[in-house]
Amino acid sequence: MSEVFKLAHVDMTAPRIELHNALALTGCEVSISNIAAGAAIPFVHRHVANEELYGVLAGKGELYIDGKVVQIEKGDWFRIDPEGRRAIRAAADSGITLICVQTRKGSLGNYTMTDGVLVDDRAPWL
Repeated sequence: MSEVFKLAHVDMTAPRIELHNALALTGCEVSISNIAAGAAIPFVHRHVANEELYGVLAGKGELYIDGKVVQIEKGDWFRIDPEGRRAIRAAADSGITLICVQTRKGSLGNYTMTDGVLVDDRAPWL
């Protein structure tokens, strides 16, 4: 395999999957959480420098954020600033699957349309 590429296969049914070691990530932290119906992340926390981006991949539940409770469900995406106090709980009748991406707040200089550069290679299916 090339040095510029790393592939990892993970058990998507595991309670928590952390990809930073599996993929040797250097610019973000990515995790997937499968929380059983009625269960919760057992602590309220905040971050020092990292914002979090969450996507609800399946199920429904509640987000505790700075003293408020917000209902969340499959298809919802939300960002939380580092100082936001947060916790997540699955609904009593439904588990919830979340992906979380942590990055340093303010570090995004460019994105796909301004950072991507076309090259002369051709994919074999083109």
